[in-house]
Amino acid sequence: MYEGIVQDLIDELGRLPGVGPKGAQRIAFHLLQADPVDVRRLADVLVEVKARVKFCSVCFNVSEADLCRICADPRRDQTVLCVVEEYKDVVAIERTREFRGRYHVLGGAISPIEGIGPEQLHIRELMTRLADSQLTEVILATDPNLEGEATATYLTRMLKPLEIRVTRLASGLPVGGDLEYADEVTLGRAFAGRRSAE
Repeated sequence: MYEGIVQDLIDELGRLPGVGPKGAQRIAFHLLQADPVDVRRLADVLVEVKARVKFCSVCFNVSEADLCRICADPRRDQTVLCVVEEYKDVVAIERTREFRGRYHVLGGAISPIEGIGPEQLHIRELMTRLADSQLTEVILATDPNLEGEATATYLTRMLKPLEIRVTRLASGLPVGGDLEYADEVTLGRAFAGRRSAE
């Protein structure tokens, strides 16, 4: 335990996701030893990002304008919509350069244990968006965990009456992985989603 403001800094850093007590302590001491100009620049960026960044009024991705760059891009395919849990998922999919459609960010996944139901997510906005568009396919790209599966199942039921093609991302073994290290669910999905050899 440190005293005063140093401990306050460690405590605040420890509240960040993925930062444990030791990591928070390392970051705090790095900041204490850093040049004051660098620390001021970091502080300014933190304040500025909170002031300027908001969520896209259409898809709920992060943006500095009313529309994010993807929604504002007329070259994107408006007939395909990829539904993701978080805005960081958009970045992951964009890095693949495989998807040219649009997105809808739910803002999380259904998790009764954490008290998150459909009403806490952007599902109502998704349904409104689907009613007012020329979409032919909705890709459900939720995480392959219990909450993601529950969310995908819920959305599939909601979308069925709309007669829009609903697909799910394939899941299975990672490239370069070993079968012996795969869990049962992943290996089972790899068998269920197998395709013909080329």
